[in-house]
Amino acid sequence: MDGNAPSTSDRRAIPARSPAFSYDDLPRHWFASNGMATQMANGVNLLFPSGERFFIRSVKHFADRIADPGLRAQVQGFYQQEARHGAAHQKQFEVLRAQGYDLDGFLRVYERIAWGVLEPMFSPEHRLAVTAALEHYTAIMAEGALAHGTLDLAHPAMQALLKWHACEEIEHKAVAFDVLKAVDPSYATRVWGMVTATVGLVLFWAASTGYLLRQDAKAGRPLSLRALREFRQRRDQSVVRNVFVRGMREYFRRDFHPSQNDNYGLAERYLASAGLAPA
Repeated sequence: MDGNAPSTSDRRAIPARSPAFSYDDLPRHWFASNGMATQMANGVNLLFPSGERFFIRSVKHFADRIADPGLRAQVQGFYQQEARHGAAHQKQFEVLRAQGYDLDGFLRVYERIAWGVLEPMFSPEHRLAVTAALEHYTAIMAEGALAHGTLDLAHPAMQALLKWHACEEIEHKAVAFDVLKAVDPSYATRVWGMVTATVGLVLFWAASTGYLLRQDAKAGRPLSLRALREFRQRRDQSVVRNVFVRGMREYFRRDFHPSQNDNYGLAERYLASAGLAPA
């Protein structure tokens, strides 16, 4: 590994948690009472459960090649956290279904294309590189949620779900990257994984958001042009620039390591305030 990676003695513990969330009064438009904001958030949430199973598969493929005992311990925590994230989001899917949204039409196509067609096309090393890149993006989104008030206008139940998820994304943000560095330290592999991850995330996220917005329109809840213009401005400032542009700019540095973004304190403070810090 490069000099930026932590030593075995410096590796952080990655504990698994199972908080409970109640969505009993979750409105259809739970994010700022705004259809576009809500469906963009729901759209990326739809990608999480099977995406996180892909992350686990990608790392687990190389489990027997991880020599560092500290990294092996982190990998086990990574598996547990990602599995619990997927399960928590699937519970929220049931609320969306009860509200009348059809999720399964999109999920069938997404999973068939992403994991039935695309995943087998790439080498295990490339799949791991894609995972490392997507973990970098989720860590940036997590930082926004905790440091910049991205979720301030969200319903309390979704705030709790997404902030817990954000904290754990920060906790394990370097795991896939460190496994990649251990099994294939090639800069080209890392960059190609980021390119693939970016294209896939943009296309699937746009497709899931559009799928949900069309259902809102059919249900008589069309998006107003004013709301669309206002949200487009916020989206351009946050998602495009602060996630994708920042993410690629950082990741393409040859000496990059996820720990260079020292946002662990954000996660520690929120988890402590929510009673989720480890004993």
